[in-house]
Amino acid sequence: MEFSVERLEHIITKLREKEYRITPQRIAILKILAESRNHPTVEWIHGRVKVDFPTTSLATVYKTVSLAKELGEVMELGFCDGSNRYDGNNPNPHPHLICTQCKKILDPDLETLGRMTQEVANDTGFRNITHRLDFFGTCPDCQKNK
Repeated sequence: MEFSVERLEHIITKLREKEYRITPQRIAILKILAESRNHPTVEWIHGRVKVDFPTTSLATVYKTVSLAKELGEVMELGFCDGSNRYDGNNPNPHPHLICTQCKKILDPDLETLGRMTQEVANDTGFRNITHRLDFFGTCPDCQKNK
């Protein structure tokens, strides 16, 4: 995983500005969110954090992820099966490409999305438009395994 020190520092600065405690466990959770490009679940994050902090509870991970989401530093991707995945690497609205078999999530770079958002605003008169755009399909790895 590629790690962005700047991204982690940005999130920690926001927590400090709001006077939240900065614990080693919280930093570990936020580091995983800042570096993850695989849109992890809370359970996956918990498994990673427990390696270095075995007494960390699942509730602590949920609270930290929820706090980061509240601060606008994590995007939650909810799915119809009730599961959630989280993007702390890029919490801004962007499209996702989701494999329907292995559940891998990628962030495609679509240059036309900005123009599309502007077109929607122009056509409707809406302002402060945000979006959630998900594409579903079968990834190349799952196609090979058929």
